[in-house]
Amino acid sequence: MPVLSLKPTHKAIVAYYESLATFDRLGIKHEGAVRSAFQTLLDRCAKQVGRILVPEYRIKRRGAKPVIADAAVLDRFTKAFSLGLWEAKDTDDDFENEIKNKFVAGYPRQNILFQAPHRAVLYQGGERLHDADLTRPDELVHVLDLFFAYRPAVIAEWEKAAEEFKERVPELGKNLANLITKERQSNAKFKAAFVDFLAVCCASLNPNLAESAVEEMIVQHLLTERIFRKVFDVGEFMRRNVIAVEIEKVIGALVSKSFNRDDFTKTLEHFYIAIERAAETITDFSEKQKFLNRVYERFFQGFSVKIADTHCIRRNHWSISWSQASSMCSASISSPAWRQRTSKFSIRLPVQEISL
Repeated sequence: MPVLSLKPTHKAIVAYYESLATFDRLGIKHEGAVRSAFQTLLDRCAKQVGRILVPEYRIKRRGAKPVIADAAVLDRFTKAFSLGLWEAKDTDDDFENEIKNKFVAGYPRQNILFQAPHRAVLYQGGERLHDADLTRPDELVHVLDLFFAYRPAVIAEWEKAAEEFKERVPELGKNLANLITKERQSNAKFKAAFVDFLAVCCASLNPNLAESAVEEMIVQHLLTERIFRKVFDVGEFMRRNVIAVEIEKVIGALVSKSFNRDDFTKTLEHFYIAIERAAETITDFSEKQKFLNRVYERFFQGFSVKIADTHCIRRNHWSISWSQASSMCSASISSPAWRQRTSKFSIRLPVQEISL
């Protein structure tokens, strides 16, 4: 993870103080104007460490309307993890009282920076960590270093796992594709199950679905089924879903000879656990889906291009958001709660978009 490299003499720091001096000469003290200088500084720092600054960040609260922070620092990859919040105050505010009011309103204390033109207070892990005199450039640099260096342990674990597995997952996908090709030639039980599954997919998803695309669905299902099941707790849903049931029959035929599913998933255990723990920090269902979609796009979708190149296959111009089309299509679930939750998912096909 990139580390913030900032000194009191750096251009961004000098520009910040010059902006404040200009506002002061013009007699401008209101929060909206003064905070723009600090927001520009935060944005430059965020870019330097590979993160993004999102102004007017909505914080959802259970049983209450969302509150809006002046900005949040998010990880660039998933855009789902809030790694820090920023609240700006002007010189006329009662600074300590404003901080107290924000916490009463439900602002998290994990990593939040309260800033006024001449002072900043940083809370981390629920405790007040630092009270900075922003009239001193070295103090400004120090509090920014602390703010951007913060990473919850679960996010640090996720980032480490992501680096370790970004090359490994495509190789595993390629090996699975080769195994499927081999078993279709030598395993009669698997061959029959594959033909049945292809028919179900053509009837439920796309009548022109190619065999190579269905092979990719099986590979992606093997790689991602545990993540989807654990993070969204959809065991019952997947057991009652037409395509999910059929794809599990195919995998059952695959493991009947030379493939051990449990041994295979153990090779990704650390990666799966890191994803699951990171996802637990996201309480909003739709944000959790976005996180897993980006995980899928980064780690589980890219391998299919390499597989296609290896087998000289021209990929079809269709896509399914999440390989879990195998788990989400043609479902008939009676629970109203499930209907509400699954309504957030969509599957993109060439001619239509189906919301479930």
